[in-house]
Amino acid sequence: MNSNPVLVQAWRGGVVESRHRGSCAVLDADSSVLWSVGDIYTPVFPRSAVKLLQALPLVASGAADALGLDDAALALACASHGGEEVHAATAAAMLRRAGLDDTALECGAHWPYFEPAARALAAAGRLPCPLHNNCSGKHAGFLCLGAHLAGDRDARGFVAGYVRREHPLMREIEHALQAATGWDLARAPCGTDGCSIPAHAIPLRQLALAFARAGSGVGLPPGMAGAARRLRQAIAKHPFLVAGSERADTLLMQALGERLCCKVGAEGMYCAALPELGLGLALKMDDGAARAAEVALAALVQALLELDAPQAAAVAAWSPRPLVNWKGLDVGALRAADTFKAAARAAGRNMGRFAG
Repeated sequence: MNSNPVLVQAWRGGVVESRHRGSCAVLDADSSVLWSVGDIYTPVFPRSAVKLLQALPLVASGAADALGLDDAALALACASHGGEEVHAATAAAMLRRAGLDDTALECGAHWPYFEPAARALAAAGRLPCPLHNNCSGKHAGFLCLGAHLAGDRDARGFVAGYVRREHPLMREIEHALQAATGWDLARAPCGTDGCSIPAHAIPLRQLALAFARAGSGVGLPPGMAGAARRLRQAIAKHPFLVAGSERADTLLMQALGERLCCKVGAEGMYCAALPELGLGLALKMDDGAARAAEVALAALVQALLELDAPQAAAVAAWSPRPLVNWKGLDVGALRAADTFKAAARAAGRNMGRFAG
């Protein structure tokens, strides 16, 4: 029997229609578990929720400065974007800086996730290319790092096959993940992500620790601490590039700025840094429901941060989240479970750290 509690419920007609179980952890950079629910010790695949950590070597190595990457490029390197024109164009510009083009990308191609962008592409008689892949910014960042590491060698030849775990590029990424999380990735389960790079399984406890470190700089090597700060600032300046139209990550970070650095991951994952509190959080929905992960994240933000009226309104749009049918009728809502909300607020008050 699943021991993780219900974090989010779907309501319809005044009753609960569906229940989403999950777990979450809130840590500080000293590795103290300040609050948790459910199992935070079993390794899970964070998927795209750790893109900020995967981008650390791009900045810490000096590659970003050497290639003249601006804040928009750094934000896109941390993105799971909707494939809108600005996303594809920014990824292409990053590749040009490295002397490469989209044929060097090994993430694969798919139609833009943002439906109007996909329709516009089809209406123009075009097919999607790797630039429209939601991970193209991350991969463009990898290739920029690779071009820098190649030095006098042929950059295209050096980066070929970069998605393999044994490639020098992936070893750099794995080193950054291990340094941030404190988790021995050599012994961790490792699969393959949707964009073909290695996917490491890491406990929520260590993921929350990594984002507390990324938000505060405490516990990271100096170069990585500076890289994390620069990436967070870039994301705060360009939250649209991290996700896009109608996306929770973009809308929440547009409202909260540098107060929140959050990133969704496939299969119901979320990681976030709350820099002003020096805290990191990580959550996972057991059933992989992204809709529930968004509601759970928003509920945590409501519990942990003191919000002004515009910020509170922006976060409240996601928790509770209205359910609207095709005719535009309000038919229900996704709500954080009362027990989950109450426990988060009580824990905050008891610790004297959170807004409550």
